[in-house]
Amino acid sequence: MLNQWLLIGALALVTYLSRVIGLEFMSRWKMNATLRLYFTYVPIAIISALLVKQIVLPVHGGLTLSIPVLLSCIGTAAMILLTKRFLPSVMIGVLIGVLFRYFFS
Repeated sequence: MLNQWLLIGALALVTYLSRVIGLEFMSRWKMNATLRLYFTYVPIAIISALLVKQIVLPVHGGLTLSIPVLLSCIGTAAMILLTKRFLPSVMIGVLIGVLFRYFFS
């Protein structure tokens, strides 16, 4: 059990140090507009890939949709469009997913 905690601590430290070193390096470097635009879209692309992986699930050699996750994403997106507030929108999206799983699964 102790070895697992040491591994988690070591991984956290390495991750933190790599982020700090990267930020320190990037803060001294002047990026051109194209590279800045590229880095602007990286978080959106990562979040989209993670969401698609949760929505589209492999089942018996085929693909199927996870309806609770899909409805949660749609509810969250609708709330963000309506309220322009991230945290309440995510909370409502999670609530939609939980309610759908509880009442319809």
